[in-house]
Amino acid sequence: MADPRETTLLLDPRYDAAGLVTAVVSDAGSGAVLMVAHMNADALAATQASGEATFWSRSRGRLWKKGETSGNVLRVREMRIDCDQDAVWLLCDPAGPACHTGAASCFYRVVEGDRLVPVA
Repeated sequence: MADPRETTLLLDPRYDAAGLVTAVVSDAGSGAVLMVAHMNADALAATQASGEATFWSRSRGRLWKKGETSGNVLRVREMRIDCDQDAVWLLCDPAGPACHTGAASCFYRVVEGDRLVPVA
């Protein structure tokens, strides 16, 4: 029998043992993957309420609104959830680089064998 999360229209995220779901962020205009982070229930609610991406920072142990210090916020145009509701996809309009390194995307290197090559 199918899991109700897969067949109903009720938002019911399947959080992991740490209370998190994976969040994939894409540029709503270009479709480029910008970053991957994690959200707990509070981060998901804050994102929905503000329209700006908020995550759970595992390293800081607290909520983290993207751009809270840099100003490089991610304005959420659309939020989707996958079939079994354990991953969220945010389609965003970025106000500046998404990566803390200053790169537009956190995925700025290509894996070639055992080497990393910067994306042109």
